Amino acid sequence: MPATDVEKTGKTAASEVTVTLPVIGMTCAACQSHVERALRSTVGVSDASVNLIANSARVSFDPAVAKPEDLIASVREAGYDAALPGDSSAAADETAADEGPLRAKALFTLAGGILVMLLMNAQHWLAPVAPVLFAVSPRTLQYVMLAITLAGMIWGGGIVYRQAWTAAIHGATNMNTLVALGTGAALAYSFAATTMPGVFRRHGLHPDVYYDAVLLILGFLLLGRWLDARAKRRTLDALHEFMKLQPQSARLLRDGAEVEVPLAQIVAGDIVVLRPGERVPVDGIVLTGVTSIDESLITGESLPVTRKPGDRIIGGSLNFDGALEYRATSIGSDSVLGQMMRLVEEAQSSRAPMQQLADRVSAVFVPIVLALALATFLIWILAGGGSGRAFAVSVAVLVIACPCAMGLAVPAALTVAIGRGAQLGVLFKGGESLERLAHIDTLVLDKTGTLTEGKPEVAAIHPVAGATEDEILSLAAALERRSEHPLARAILGAAEKRNLTATAAEQIHAVPGRGIQGLVNGARAAAGNAAFMQELGVAIPENTATEPGTTSMYISRDGQLLGLIEARDTLRASAAATIAALRRLGIRSAMLTGDTASTADAIARAAGIDQVWAGLLPDQKLEKIRELQRQGHRVAMAGDGINDAAAISQADAGLAMGTGADLTREAGDAILLHGEPRQILDALLLARQALRVMRQNLGWAFGYNLLGIPIAAGVLYPAFGILLSPAIASAAMALSSVSVLSNSLRLRRFTPR
Repeated sequence: MPATDVEKTGKTAASEVTVTLPVIGMTCAACQSHVERALRSTVGVSDASVNLIANSARVSFDPAVAKPEDLIASVREAGYDAALPGDSSAAADETAADEGPLRAKALFTLAGGILVMLLMNAQHWLAPVAPVLFAVSPRTLQYVMLAITLAGMIWGGGIVYRQAWTAAIHGATNMNTLVALGTGAALAYSFAATTMPGVFRRHGLHPDVYYDAVLLILGFLLLGRWLDARAKRRTLDALHEFMKLQPQSARLLRDGAEVEVPLAQIVAGDIVVLRPGERVPVDGIVLTGVTSIDESLITGESLPVTRKPGDRIIGGSLNFDGALEYRATSIGSDSVLGQMMRLVEEAQSSRAPMQQLADRVSAVFVPIVLALALATFLIWILAGGGSGRAFAVSVAVLVIACPCAMGLAVPAALTVAIGRGAQLGVLFKGGESLERLAHIDTLVLDKTGTLTEGKPEVAAIHPVAGATEDEILSLAAALERRSEHPLARAILGAAEKRNLTATAAEQIHAVPGRGIQGLVNGARAAAGNAAFMQELGVAIPENTATEPGTTSMYISRDGQLLGLIEARDTLRASAAATIAALRRLGIRSAMLTGDTASTADAIARAAGIDQVWAGLLPDQKLEKIRELQRQGHRVAMAGDGINDAAAISQADAGLAMGTGADLTREAGDAILLHGEPRQILDALLLARQALRVMRQNLGWAFGYNLLGIPIAAGVLYPAFGILLSPAIASAAMALSSVSVLSNSLRLRRFTPR
């Protein structure tokens, strides 16, 4: 689908932008290759990816060198058309988007072909029921058939000939070239046989006509395109569902009055009025009111959640029972829904490595088929098969060799799989990411927030040196006031329950994976793990053992240990079952954590983890991933996407756990919106199933052409007397691409085990 905005790319130069253009006129893989080559050869373009399913091109370019108008000009020079982003009317390609006219033309042309076929045999088949046809000369019937054929070719097949001509004048070939040459040659041969039968007879040739073949070839082609258009639309259903979540307008509070404005006019800071039963138009922070909101389509939470002043609400979610006023924060592509839509769209526009072989074959396929058709004609002539039969066989070769199935084999499966993943709350980054995930043999997980709920609670406070529990908790809260670490939230929550007022700390310095220190009331205070205390020269008594399964934070002041705080996190409900299911699939599991060995071992035993590495800093986690890879393992890393960013990036497949509130394109190969371990299993099973479907599609597409072309050329005729008529070849051609799309659509029914 067309994008409505131009965005900065995060992976290239800061000045580079990426735009998605609707492309008009593509019908097969050869078309896709021509458009892609034209865009990549444009000055200033660094990358271009063309999506045959969505009829769009995603182009990264330097705006100082090239403009969107230059990209459109390149597409037009290649023989196709394009439009600026947001011009949705331009995306209505007749061959893919406008299903109604395609169906009407297909039915008209097929009906015409059947009628012509009956007229060709009228005096034999219909004599008992239509004796009047005996009074009509065969010559007159041929002219009637010619008129019907021309009507079908002009109205039904006109788009095929226009697109073939456009490609020809730009020095390109595609599927339309094959069909236009085949049906054009059949019409020319039949027209000559109708108007000059004597010339044929003088040269010992029978004046056969192929009007029925012309119409049936076009009819089956158009029927296939119509079915393709329906299937393509269904492959994009997930993206369309996301689009439907966002209302087209919203009510804003301006000067004390409610004003309804289009969504595009909302800016950050506007006060939005939301009534019961309405969808949330944009992300924001609740100012007044309390309500229940269904966020299941975005975050996967099955139960409505309560939202009150200060809480964040997500655009696209459904408001149930309360009226709210809230301040808009993230708008358009910056919103959660906007980021989800962009991630899905980018992924569906991406290329899977498996597609490269199909692309290389499709690029040279049409010229090879033209040469094969000519060779077939000459062989039949030299073998004494007669010009009529040689002509029919060569036309069948032209028609049956449709490159569409090869072009659709991988992107169709990829598009459906990514859409299905989005519905399950798994946002794949692209085709390459999906393939890599399907091949992993080792899963490495972070502990906090991945295997556990990530919401620890203070379980116990152990004072030493005469300190009190409140004193220790107040000091820890002062240090952790601005921290986003889960332990910080647990400490601040415990301080709030005790009504403790935390003094603001100064000169705060955080050491990732170890702890934090600063000045509190003029004293040097620190909070962190045992290793951090040792670095600071703080002595830890030997009798400070903690309970298994808890995380310890030591608190010191002016170099003296005041005590420790124990926090306990809860293992996620689906963790153990997920690890067990992965083990049955032959995937080993490991845990990387900065926590203590005792805590990590307790969680690992409960979850069934095979191997544990504890007390690791972020760079040590990265090295563990590299170590596994050096051993020959294909590793997936699941973490929160922040502290584990380096390890996630290094892994063969990175999985970022999240709630959908703070999506990041660079978090990994896939984002698991629900944040549940079972989604790791869902993502893996879906990736493997998608890979199987891709292989099935490619096998069918290549096998179809490897078998179909020789059979159409008559390789079975000497032994079995089997020849394919051009009409049957056309039906087989249509079946090839429809079968690939239908097989891909099975992924829509994918249900995790």
